[in-house]
Amino acid sequence: MEWQALEISLRLALFTSLLLLPVGIFLGRALAWKKLPASNWIQSLVFLPLVLPPTVLGYYFLVAVSGEAPFGQLWYSLFGSQLAFTFEGLLLACILANLPFAVQPLMHAFGNIDPEIRDAARVCGLNPWQALIRIELPLVWPGLLGAFLLTFTHTLGEFGVVLMVGGNLEGETRTLAIAIYDQVQAFNMQAAGQMALLLLALAFFSLLLLQWLGQLKVRRQRAGEP
Repeated sequence: MEWQALEISLRLALFTSLLLLPVGIFLGRALAWKKLPASNWIQSLVFLPLVLPPTVLGYYFLVAVSGEAPFGQLWYSLFGSQLAFTFEGLLLACILANLPFAVQPLMHAFGNIDPEIRDAARVCGLNPWQALIRIELPLVWPGLLGAFLLTFTHTLGEFGVVLMVGGNLEGETRTLAIAIYDQVQAFNMQAAGQMALLLLALAFFSLLLLQWLGQLKVRRQRAGEP
């Protein structure tokens, strides 16, 4: 087991999931209630990484952060370093690649809130922020947990974007998925199998937990609970 690669993978997955949660809440809520202009276009852009080859996404990210691009120049002027082949660059790329996994569960959860509940919140004098924090978020907690689990698990197994943007730098951008690929290339199938089994187990238990959340929600709805 390559423990350093595992630590980088877990750190990358955790940061990506935590940073995407507020983005998922805002976009999921706005798209569910059609509060954004051209919402169909925005929704298509959000879900584009699901059908876009990771190498294509990685290529355009590298172009965007290059020293010749405005964003790359701005980043260099602020921090004095490039984003390509760094953990920070890898984190930004994974945020883009995993955006749909954070938005979709929350979009579905916000869409299931009865509009009468929002109307009642306004009648009670709650402003939009108060209604979100005190009423809506407690109702969509399964969607929040689902968004976190999906984003975390998918980031752990991310390969194409990681290889394109981060490369394979020991202690910096070498994740468990990259380590598995290297071990297979070296015909070290035992080491590759151990790491692959760990990712398989994490993904399987995440899906089991998501199934449990779905069943819990159905039971609560049948019981008449929010």
